[in-house]
Formats: sequence, structure tokens, C-alpha cells
Amino acid sequence: MASSASFFSRKQQGVSLTSLILLLAVVCMVAVLAMKITPTVTEYFSAKKAIESVKAGGGSSLDMRAAFTRQAEVGYITSLKASDLNIVRNGDVADISFAYQKEIHLVGPVSLLIDYSASTNPSRTGKPAVP
Repeated sequence: MASSASFFSRKQQGVSLTSLILLLAVVCMVAVLAMKITPTVTEYFSAKKAIESVKAGGGSSLDMRAAFTRQAEVGYITSLKASDLNIVRNGDVADISFAYQKEIHLVGPVSLLIDYSASTNPSRTGKPAVP
């Protein structure tokens, strides 16, 4: 009987209701932030894939811009236009890069600003985005 009394007299451990509510609030904030950022990241990777495809297709600068416009329509790329591409020719090889900023409204006066840049030249990641 003494052993069962010591078993029940131990201090209970666990999560209080207040801790659970705070934990759920933090998890919800992180989930909302992820849901707002995910479409912009997806669009960035679509644009990056599009410039790699355009470079592989080759052609003149005008042809590359037209090919990017077609791929932007199919890939739902709305933050970047063909005129925003920086196309530099080094002999027969064309290097295509872009840079842009995306502002994501969070709550009230709080926004998140993300700088995206990419290049088909592996030695650089694109020009810096200007405000």
C-alpha cells in the first residue's frame, strides 16, 4: 500500500492550458507566414526554370524575351516581365539574369520584403534588386 501512495503523490507533469494556447498561437502564426510566402517562392523557382529553358532554346534577345513571355503566361509568373530580364551576350553564349523585390503584407503596418535574384551564369546570382 505504501508503494501505491508514493505513486499517486508524485507531481503531475504536462502542458497547461495556457501553454497549449500559446503554443497553438505560435504554430498558427508560422503556418500563416508559410502560406503567404510559399506562392512567391514558387513563382521565383518558376521564373528561374523559365530563364534556364529560354537560354537552352537560344536565339536573339528578342526571341528569348518572347519565349520568356510565353513561359510566364503558362507558369503564372506575374512579378517579372520580359523587359525586366538582363540579357548579356558573351560571344555565342547568352547569360540571362533578373532581380526583383516582393512585398508581402502581413498584419497592419507590418510587411515582409523579399529580394529575389537569379542568373543562368553559375558564377553570379543576378544583379541586386533596387527599391
